[in-house]
Amino acid sequence: MRAAARAVGSGARRVDAATPARRDRAVDALRAFAILGVVLGHWLVTALVEDGGTLHAESPLRHLPWLTPLSWAFQTLAVFFLVGGHVATRSHASARARGMTYGQWLRARLARLFKPVAAVLTLWTVAAACLLGSGTGVGTVHALVKLALSPLWFLLVFAGLTAATPVLTRLNPLWPLAVVLHVDLVRFGLGGPSWLGWVNVAAGWLVPYTLGAAWTRGELDRRRAGWVLFGCGATATAALVAWAGYPASMVGVPGAAVSNLNPPTLAAVTFGLAQCGLALLLREPLRRWMRRPLAWAAVAVVNLSAMTIFLWHQTSLMAVTAVGLSVGRLPGLHTVPDHLVWVAARLAWLPVFALALAVCRAAFRSCEQGPRRRTGRPSRIVRVHRRGGPAGTRTAPRARG
Repeated sequence: MRAAARAVGSGARRVDAATPARRDRAVDALRAFAILGVVLGHWLVTALVEDGGTLHAESPLRHLPWLTPLSWAFQTLAVFFLVGGHVATRSHASARARGMTYGQWLRARLARLFKPVAAVLTLWTVAAACLLGSGTGVGTVHALVKLALSPLWFLLVFAGLTAATPVLTRLNPLWPLAVVLHVDLVRFGLGGPSWLGWVNVAAGWLVPYTLGAAWTRGELDRRRAGWVLFGCGATATAALVAWAGYPASMVGVPGAAVSNLNPPTLAAVTFGLAQCGLALLLREPLRRWMRRPLAWAAVAVVNLSAMTIFLWHQTSLMAVTAVGLSVGRLPGLHTVPDHLVWVAARLAWLPVFALALAVCRAAFRSCEQGPRRRTGRPSRIVRVHRRGGPAGTRTAPRARG
């Protein structure tokens, strides 16, 4: 154990020493925390309930509304888009300064974003065919595939915003915020068509993305900007939930008439503003914390595997659920999430989900990071940070933005 601890410490110090001094480590830390928040959120509020030989998705938020604050802590998508906008605008400016064309820049940005997707789609295409061929019900297969592939919507939206980065560089976040406001006024206030809400998929996530561009321009450097965003966003969200009838949960709840996330509502966007403000306020504490080699090395590892973590975390949950069915109907895994006992059991399952995700990472990391290095060559982490440059020079979500 002592030898292992010394090896980990030595590796962490090597990563720390290889990182350029000008790199903003707070950006990487925010990105890592955002993706881990999404993973933990899904693992805590997603249940696959066994009912008469079939599986269907369920949520403890439907039965235990006092768990709603979990959705406030773990719905961190706005931080993804904040960091993504900041990183992409810095990257584009750097590419132009080096004489790189827009097409070259965009291909480089999107290549790492979509390469790991092929592995997920291939595995689940084969898995769905095998399940249907073995007699598994269509409803069960649909629930599993939908859950496994649900993270892909994020990549499509993010890719679209990345492609539009040159024209979004100076867009004021108030413009997309105004679009979201008017869409919700028509939908909920004037009885407009429900499909109109899908306009907010682009407009809603444009708000934190363009805030990231404002961060790049230096407009959010003062702590006052963070406090304004946090205070106004939190106040507006509380008012919308208390007096305008928006759901308190910031994620979808099965059976609910309105979801704040699918598509995004004004409440989700104002909540995202509060999150972005908090993220900006945490920059300095994070920079100090990231001076610790072990903390920085952990963040670097998460960033390098972020796409793999993001794409495979739901599959890991389902793999554990499927293996568990061979034993029996297990609490916290196959039972209805309607009791405190379920919550305690689900917390106990989290390390098992993490272990399954570690197996997926080991199996599919090459799709994101390329083949394993040959002996004697520097590690991927060291090489990435040696290439260096600001945090904005690397590709989107690992979770890269």
